[in-house]
Amino acid sequence: MRVSGHIIGLLKEYMGDLVEQARQESYAHQAFGFSAPPYQLDHAIADLLAILDDRIESEGVQVGMPLEFLHEMWRRCNEARSQVMDHVWMETNLGPPGSSKARIRELTYAALIKYLEEDSVGE
Repeated sequence: MRVSGHIIGLLKEYMGDLVEQARQESYAHQAFGFSAPPYQLDHAIADLLAILDDRIESEGVQVGMPLEFLHEMWRRCNEARSQVMDHVWMETNLGPPGSSKARIRELTYAALIKYLEEDSVGE
């Protein structure tokens, strides 16, 4: 199944929502003096799949997202996992110190979008 530009646009929107949500959580944690629990790539992917499940159920047909897309994304996330993990590892180790939830999501989703776009060109 080819991932269309329209679907990639929707994914970017959902991913942006998740990154912003993580930023807001971070601000709230800091305001109350809490430290954030460790957050990793697998959490970011699980959060993406959860929001996709919710959005497909609530608005999938209206926005042109096929019902089977959640399973397709799950499969593609599994296929891309090592490539995405390498990218996130490299960026978190070469970039500024610290790996907040928002940063991990941002890096994970950017690498995943790149994978999907490259994979769609090859089909």
